[in-house]
Amino acid sequence: MSKPKPRAPATQITGVYKADSVRDVAESLGISNLSEPIGSALASDVEYRIHQVVEEASRFMRHARRTTMTTSDIDQALRVLNIEPLYGHSSYNTPTFRRAPPFPQLPQSGTVYFVEDEEIDFERVIREEKLVLPKPVNWTAHWLAVEGVQPRIPENPPAIPKDNDMDATVKLENGVISTLLPPTPSSPGRPTAAKKPQQPLVKQVLSRELQLYYTRLTSSLLPPVPSEHAKRAAALASLRHDAGLQPLLPYLIQWVGEGVVGSLKEGATSEQDGRVLEVLLDVTAALLDNQSMLVEPYLHQVLPPVLSILLNSTLPPSHATHLRTLSSQILSHILTSHSTTYPSLSPRIMKALLLALISPGKSKGTREGAIRGLISIGKEAVRKGLIEGGGARIIGSEYGSDEGSSPIAAVLDAFRTLQEPSEDPVPLDGQNSADNAVLSQLHEVLGDFFAKKLEKDAAWARGVLGVLPTT
Repeated sequence: MSKPKPRAPATQITGVYKADSVRDVAESLGISNLSEPIGSALASDVEYRIHQVVEEASRFMRHARRTTMTTSDIDQALRVLNIEPLYGHSSYNTPTFRRAPPFPQLPQSGTVYFVEDEEIDFERVIREEKLVLPKPVNWTAHWLAVEGVQPRIPENPPAIPKDNDMDATVKLENGVISTLLPPTPSSPGRPTAAKKPQQPLVKQVLSRELQLYYTRLTSSLLPPVPSEHAKRAAALASLRHDAGLQPLLPYLIQWVGEGVVGSLKEGATSEQDGRVLEVLLDVTAALLDNQSMLVEPYLHQVLPPVLSILLNSTLPPSHATHLRTLSSQILSHILTSHSTTYPSLSPRIMKALLLALISPGKSKGTREGAIRGLISIGKEAVRKGLIEGGGARIIGSEYGSDEGSSPIAAVLDAFRTLQEPSEDPVPLDGQNSADNAVLSQLHEVLGDFFAKKLEKDAAWARGVLGVLPTT
């Protein structure tokens, strides 16, 4: 019988990821004394993780009904395993790997796979036609209309030519009312170019009836003759109730503004100036009361004359209080009707009134007008200006010696908007701890003058300060 062949010694089975790779990584990190068992354990663990990732990626490949695994499958698998994805690899530009056999001198190194670099022919790239990118989408702003006048620019439709002259004036007799904007002046220091013929703008044509109405209306309102009170009342009633006056609105507002500027520019101390300002305020109130007119686009022209009369310091003495009260009522009407459309309107007016009230060096009439304006805005404005802002303390310290002055009366009227005085007032008791706290707060917030006025009525004092009454 033949002898059985001896078996070959069992070779050590190694995985895909070699321990040598683990040692190379360790040496790159500065670990030079990595033992063989630890390297083999780490290599087997890395191989297990690779198998796990490939298995998860194969599921995504099968669900996508593909037979080729892509880098997106690997990214999805890493995301499922809560591992940070690999960056710089895209399935849309799959790299091509080439296989390099091992060196004959080092057969144990194994096969090496590498990415082949693409060779670019510069001559071919230069000869190819360049792709021109299209111009991106952009936009520009232009004026569709300015004060009801449509500029003649390429973006707007062309105007219908007319045979009338193109004079840049406002005509009210023997023709149409036309408003033409003057050319923009050149900046200083910039060389002026040769003048080109100006392109006429579109005219806003008023009917002959509206021209006649404008002339009769302005002549019946001003100058204010006492014997023509009935005619003025009829004109104001027409402004307040008639429809179809929208084309005249910008001209009436401009007429009011010019009248206010002309009266206040010369001091406005005569009785005639007071009557003129009163008529102009009545015209403004009538325009605001007309339900058929759209006043919102012209609020920036309505407010300056009203605030000028309200805060002016040189109004006629016999008309000053009435003019400021009427101005504050118009201001209240504007805020009530249009503050929802323009949310910044109330804060801006409030800021102007507070500056006129608490700024040093302001006149008596200006401070009174600021207080009347705060009353027209509401209780919160009065509390913020007179109580929190210290306006009452300033008025008391400056005009406390004259109890009959108009700012003192205006402050008391403002306090009445916060709390009405009691019919049977009960004074504050200094011996009571709660009343003593209210007294000290009165002197601190309102000053000594108004504290003495309010300490005679405990309910009024607590209402002005916003303190709850004690039970």
